[in-house]
Amino acid sequence: MPDVNALSELRSILGPKGYSDDQDVIYPWLTDWRGRFTGAAAALLSPATTQEVAAIVRVAATYRLSLVPQGGNSGMVAGATPNSSGDQLILSMRRMNNITAIDADTGLISCEAGVILQNLHEAAAQAGRRFPLTLGGKGSATVGGLISTNAGGTQVLRHGTMRLLVAGLEAVLPDGSIYDAMAPLKKDNRGYDLKQLLIGGEGTIGVVTKAVLQTVPALIDRCVVWAGVDSPQQAYELLLFMQKHGRDRLEGFEILPQRALNAVLTHISGTRPPLDTTHRWHALMEFVQDDPAQSSPGELAMHLLEDAIADNLLENATIARSDVQAEAFWKIRDSIAEAERAAGAALQHDISVPVAAMARFIEQESPRIEADYPGTKTVAFGHLGDGNIHFHVKAPEGVDIAGWYAGDGKAITSHVYDRVRAYGGSLSAEHGIGQSKIDEFARLGEPARLSALRAIKNAFDPLGIMNPGKLVPLA
Repeated sequence: MPDVNALSELRSILGPKGYSDDQDVIYPWLTDWRGRFTGAAAALLSPATTQEVAAIVRVAATYRLSLVPQGGNSGMVAGATPNSSGDQLILSMRRMNNITAIDADTGLISCEAGVILQNLHEAAAQAGRRFPLTLGGKGSATVGGLISTNAGGTQVLRHGTMRLLVAGLEAVLPDGSIYDAMAPLKKDNRGYDLKQLLIGGEGTIGVVTKAVLQTVPALIDRCVVWAGVDSPQQAYELLLFMQKHGRDRLEGFEILPQRALNAVLTHISGTRPPLDTTHRWHALMEFVQDDPAQSSPGELAMHLLEDAIADNLLENATIARSDVQAEAFWKIRDSIAEAERAAGAALQHDISVPVAAMARFIEQESPRIEADYPGTKTVAFGHLGDGNIHFHVKAPEGVDIAGWYAGDGKAITSHVYDRVRAYGGSLSAEHGIGQSKIDEFARLGEPARLSALRAIKNAFDPLGIMNPGKLVPLA
């Protein structure tokens, strides 16, 4: 239990709105989104300003209290979940939810870390702009969490990950000092780029409190296409064709198997199959227009689909006839994780391999897993354009889930990551390391990478108070 004097100081800093040690209040924030990890916390700290965050961190440094920064608690690797000791404190950024400035000329938005992604989208739209990063959890994910995990999503193909969209940020470092890099400088050669260390740092070397984000022009029009294909390899060939002839008009390209579509149709209300034909695999594409000089994305898509069918690059396709139908197509893709969770226990692997190897990985590794572990079913889907595979392995029916996770589940995960390494890939594409991958990261990480991460962590946080047990494996 943390020192009572420390808790008294924190209560004094935050007041009744920002401090709670009521376990009924804390309880909803103790379990990760997937329900795999549940911890305990002595208190929930909810600062309203950067200065309050800095004061919290200074108290934590004085008393050597462990802080677990948390945004929307929608992460996939338990990076914002406290451990089971009950000694850690959750540092919730949800009260810092103000959008402070929008510059329509430069396209920059300044905001606090607790701003929810959906609200950011709406604010950008009101200013005639667009923030080009979206994901299934946009209704709960926060800017600080997205930065701390270097989030990706379905528009990385054209716009890149969060790292490329952060023009400036502010953070509180482990000694309680405030690092101000909010000026959106195009050039800055004052040594190591601390901003980039904090992006993807999972709160282990500082707490992101504010950000300046780059938006893009609002869409004039878009065209969303659902296509049936025979295999991931055919989908890859279709991707290459669309990239060659669609140039920078192709904003998203996702693939999913019929098995994933079936799960969504079964467990997510209001969904229906986009095609009246059945296919082993499906591709979801979006073409956009954000410049008046560009042609209609619908005309472009129609032309490209006709040529793709003639070249035997797909089996069937349909174009969304309205924004409502386009959103219905994307709802299917965005609901896969939720549907899989509703369908039963599964292992989720957020991995990446070189784009050219993604189809081969899916086609070769999926049957290998199912053969070696009878009763399991693989569901591989994701961002074909950037090589990011969400490689799920469903547990056999009727097994003891806890026992399966600890036994075959653990062996399957190690096998999957071994194969990822053989392909020259990464065991974490867009969700981070958190708690769930830290042991495998320690096992498989290159010695030079692990040594550098530990050195950076120790230099910034010698007391080990910032989100301990996440991202950086112990030596």
